[in-house]
Amino acid sequence: MARSVRIDARQIHYTPLNQMIRKAVAEGITEIVIDNVLGQRFIADGLRGAGVTITINGVPGGDLGMFMSGPTLIINGNADHAPGNTMDRGCIVIHGSAGDAVAHSMRGGRVYVRDNIGYRGGIHMKQYMEKRPILVVGGSAQAFLGEYMAGGLLIVLGLNGVVPLSERGIGSGIHGGEIFVRGNVNDSILGVGAKQKPATDDEKHTIAPIVKDFASKFGLDPEPLLASDFTRISPASARPFANKYTWE
Repeated sequence: MARSVRIDARQIHYTPLNQMIRKAVAEGITEIVIDNVLGQRFIADGLRGAGVTITINGVPGGDLGMFMSGPTLIINGNADHAPGNTMDRGCIVIHGSAGDAVAHSMRGGRVYVRDNIGYRGGIHMKQYMEKRPILVVGGSAQAFLGEYMAGGLLIVLGLNGVVPLSERGIGSGIHGGEIFVRGNVNDSILGVGAKQKPATDDEKHTIAPIVKDFASKFGLDPEPLLASDFTRISPASARPFANKYTWE
């Protein structure tokens, strides 16, 4: 039977709040609900435990779930910058929007954002063997999405009629991984080292389970999404900036 605890974070500094979370997990608590969160940083950073679910009511501060390996975080609200920073395993589900550098250097697990994200989402994402980080954005992403991306998967769905991508530098310096965007992408906003083409049926089939999982988290119907056309953005080269260096 799951053991649960509820924490009121009102006017609590992030350090004692995170100490309370760690203590609860160490004592075998598997369900934690945190109310009145307002900007506290580093929640669940470095936390381990695949069976742990933390529900956050409010707006967590920066680096939510950084270095996390296993737990599930459910955020009933927006999130600040860099949720999922260097995350190793687990899942972050954000019922709102998030700031810049979402999934920065993420190494595994999944980050689902129902609405929009800021700049440099997925920067430096990377993967190793069976670990493949995934970021899915329901709305739109700003400039330099997937910058220096070395692995993993990014999906931008453009829900509710928003334009999924409209700013420059998409995939700038990408040398691994792939980005799927629902609809068309203008060549003018692609970054150095990125190329695009319409996604094939086989490629769409590979992302279908992820789109379905994302939709299930937010009570959405995945079928209209899967019936849409997608654009796949990938590396044009394994060394996009090779001509910037002097080689002897």
